[in-house]
Amino acid sequence: MLEPIGLSTAEESVYDALVRRAQADTAELAEDARESPETTRRALRRLVDLGLATRGGGRPVRYLAAPPDTAIETLLRDREDGIRSVRQQVHSLMESYRAGTRFNYPTDLIEVIVGRQELGQRWEQMQRSARVQVRGFDAPPYSAPQGRRESNPVELDLLARGVQYRVVYDKQAIVLPGWLDDVTMGMKQGEQARISLHVPVKLAIADDRMAIIPLLRTGDDAVTASYLIHPSPLLEALAALFESVWESSVPVRQAMKGTPVVPDDALSDDEAELLTLLAAGLTDAAVGRSMQWSERTVQRHVQRLMARLGVQTRFQVGLEANRRGWI
Repeated sequence: MLEPIGLSTAEESVYDALVRRAQADTAELAEDARESPETTRRALRRLVDLGLATRGGGRPVRYLAAPPDTAIETLLRDREDGIRSVRQQVHSLMESYRAGTRFNYPTDLIEVIVGRQELGQRWEQMQRSARVQVRGFDAPPYSAPQGRRESNPVELDLLARGVQYRVVYDKQAIVLPGWLDDVTMGMKQGEQARISLHVPVKLAIADDRMAIIPLLRTGDDAVTASYLIHPSPLLEALAALFESVWESSVPVRQAMKGTPVVPDDALSDDEAELLTLLAAGLTDAAVGRSMQWSERTVQRHVQRLMARLGVQTRFQVGLEANRRGWI
């Protein structure tokens, strides 16, 4: 039963006997487990090394069983971490292998990944393989059903380790519930975020070593398959595409959640968020959904912003905001 966590049959028998007694000496455990004293001593040393038992004092020495729930759970987590590490190493080795054989075996440059669970695993592995940066276009639909946008906890972990994230969000993504809170959390940790009227394709690139493009058909409301692209001219073209769209996109300001934009001429939180969404080209209805305002409220705030800037049109709002360094 406990072989998957590294116990032999004899070690499991001794551990079972120790758990039943809670504490015992070698002779008692050898008798209960029906093992020789020498085999029992070896098993006990192994159990102590694994954290399943502790060695007490006295003569003869008595051993105490660690609580099985916490002790075994710790071993399981260690095994899972080890398996994840091995998986990442396998993918790293495969990248090296493909880099050396890509012109001999061009069909290996693109994989098709199918299934939400497999997609989730490969997406996490790809991110964790990044050493410098992760770049991406974010747009619906997502792998979650019913078009629900999912947060990315792996990003926060990697940002803390110094990996850069640069993300361009499609305007359809920013009106989804929870988008602002999620992106603001990432920006506080160092994510660089921009908004585009329309991203050309859903995309994620880890360094210059790997990319994922969802395989979408017209009408799909969730991602269930993706292309995984390895080092190749195609990957280089996707990286160039990202940089081109990045340069033409509108930066998301942390002021959208309370950070002053310009010390001597600061926007309010609402003005900063409104200005960013307007610069991204959203309609009043889309802005209202993002900010949880009615269209009339949006229009009223736009008029106030125009009056503050001393301009007559929305186009002039963008020009003046850019002149002041607000966007």
